Amino acid sequence: MRKSGKKGLIQVFVLVMAAVLVLSACSGNNDNNNASSESPSPSAKASDATNESASANPDSSADPLGKYDPPIEVTTVRNLSDVVENNVLGVLDGETFEDNRWTRVYEDQLGIKLRNLWVVKGNPESDQYVQKMNVTLASGDLPDFMAVNAVQLKQLAESDMIEDMTALYEKYASPLTKDILSQEGTGPFDAATFDGKLMAIPQVEPSIERSMFLWVRTDWLEKLSLQPPKTMADVLAISKAFTEGDPDGNNKKDTYGLGVNKGLWGGSTGLEGFMAGFKAYPNIWVEDSSGKLVYGSVQPEIKNALKALQDMFKGGQIDKEFGIKDGGKVAEDITAGKVGMEYGEQWNSIWPLQLNKNNEPDGQWRAFPIVSETEELAKVPQKFSTTKFFVVRKGAKNPEAVIKLFNMHLEKNWGETAEFDYYYAPKEAESVWQLSPVQPAPPKKNVTAFREIDAARKANDFSVLKGEAKTIQEKIDLYNSGSEEGFAVWGWERIYGPEGSMGITDQYDKNNQFLIDKFVAAPTPTMVERKSTLEKLQNETFIKIILGDPIDNFDKFVADWNKLGGEQMTQEVNDWYASTK
Repeated sequence: MRKSGKKGLIQVFVLVMAAVLVLSACSGNNDNNNASSESPSPSAKASDATNESASANPDSSADPLGKYDPPIEVTTVRNLSDVVENNVLGVLDGETFEDNRWTRVYEDQLGIKLRNLWVVKGNPESDQYVQKMNVTLASGDLPDFMAVNAVQLKQLAESDMIEDMTALYEKYASPLTKDILSQEGTGPFDAATFDGKLMAIPQVEPSIERSMFLWVRTDWLEKLSLQPPKTMADVLAISKAFTEGDPDGNNKKDTYGLGVNKGLWGGSTGLEGFMAGFKAYPNIWVEDSSGKLVYGSVQPEIKNALKALQDMFKGGQIDKEFGIKDGGKVAEDITAGKVGMEYGEQWNSIWPLQLNKNNEPDGQWRAFPIVSETEELAKVPQKFSTTKFFVVRKGAKNPEAVIKLFNMHLEKNWGETAEFDYYYAPKEAESVWQLSPVQPAPPKKNVTAFREIDAARKANDFSVLKGEAKTIQEKIDLYNSGSEEGFAVWGWERIYGPEGSMGITDQYDKNNQFLIDKFVAAPTPTMVERKSTLEKLQNETFIKIILGDPIDNFDKFVADWNKLGGEQMTQEVNDWYASTK
């Protein structure tokens, strides 16, 4: 039975508190003119055109990019990250978190004045933000719209506290918005749909951009006369050589073949890419031979991957203290030149590998595709990445306003009136897009930029580039100039240059190598209640096995996992999966 109103939300608040740390809001997972409150943005002409259209059409607010007249005020809640505070607002004159180029374009061109009911410093997953959000949810005193995670969305939908957005999205979403938000498939919308009703607008995050690569120190490969890896046997051999062959030339055994963080997973120094080499896919749901969904973390292939890691640890190829080192600590080892390989996403060349390059200018890293035990193409696991959903308080006067914000954000960055260098990534403040409360983007924007750059590179004509591709190529040109300033953007060349990681993503995509997480719905009841416990059991067991516990402890873990809720969770997942066919 569906609960309703504030009372219902308070009744489920305990459940939210227990689960909110399981699925955090997404983070994931990156101008030539300073605007001021007195001076108009470079969009003045576009704004005038929009205003003209508004005066000609008395109901212009019904237009996806039409302006409310008179203007409306819409409330929300926000987090203020260190990146925005220091790298954006810290360098821009005349702009604040409450009054900036994004709030101005929303007010000037849409007639939407934004007001933050509260702002908490830190990332969406920080304790302070989570606690503040929990208090807001429990009170039932919601802003007009806000971003929530999947667990919070489910609780709000079941408590009848948020608007049904089904018809509103169909009516108010611009063609560009509908196109871009559909590029990740139906999964993001499936996750926001309850009883056939769209209860939130998903901020679609790209799975493809979370592709894993094997980052290798190629200067060490050359020094030890080794070839790039083509199979997992090659990876293990390189790891052994990097550990025992003194690649840094200091006559000490103080290097590690593979960098691993204590959390085991994630976009830098995680193990997803390594395990995929053994056809092991932890933390995602995959189809078995019968067409049922099974959880990758409890499949027998994991045992083989853990055995390989245990052998590497015994051989000194993994830091003996890895079980207590987070990503930042492993980054310190990479910076100091103690690590020769790590699995990570495309941005790893910017952090942490750029830190090593700064410390060792002659060092060189390159991304390689993840490999399998044979020379067949490895499957690249892709976790469902959309974790941020925009909900509208039930009874809000203009529930469609958040959709219009989505429309404008996409239009000003990727539409016909786009001003990418002003609204998305100006040179002096490349994260200025984060000033907007909504931040949708094309899921394949980075690989698309690479393809445009690569085509221009092959044609030797960069004049055709615009928007993001043009901005990125300018960084590559700066690096190729050999200047000190260019040295600082080495990481960008390692992503988009001729040997860049994004070129591998391009090949992954063309070769159909992606293995997508099959479960894309809201968390099941058992997930909400037990998932965090099961994840903790999993990670503790895996770490202990790598450190030397009997490999057969994996079998006990699988039995315990099923008994403690995994079996029920699997049934719920398959009930959902059957309903989608």
